[in-house]
Amino acid sequence: MNNSLIEAHLVLAEEHVAQGERHIARQRELIELLSRGGHDTTAARKLLQSFADSQVMHVADRDRLLKEHEEAR
Repeated sequence: MNNSLIEAHLVLAEEHVAQGERHIARQRELIELLSRGGHDTTAARKLLQSFADSQVMHVADRDRLLKEHEEAR
């Protein structure tokens, strides 16, 4: 992959990582609200785990692209 294409993909990967961080933070807030209200948080916790699993993949993709970018220089 040429360096300009890597850079374009890297921008998207960074956006995915940032968006993932926001989703995880918001989901934690929602779990706290549900918990304080005495509601079942099982489904919300499962969704949080799904977000966390996706975030691991987003970070790995970003890190791979950063490495490719450095190697292409």
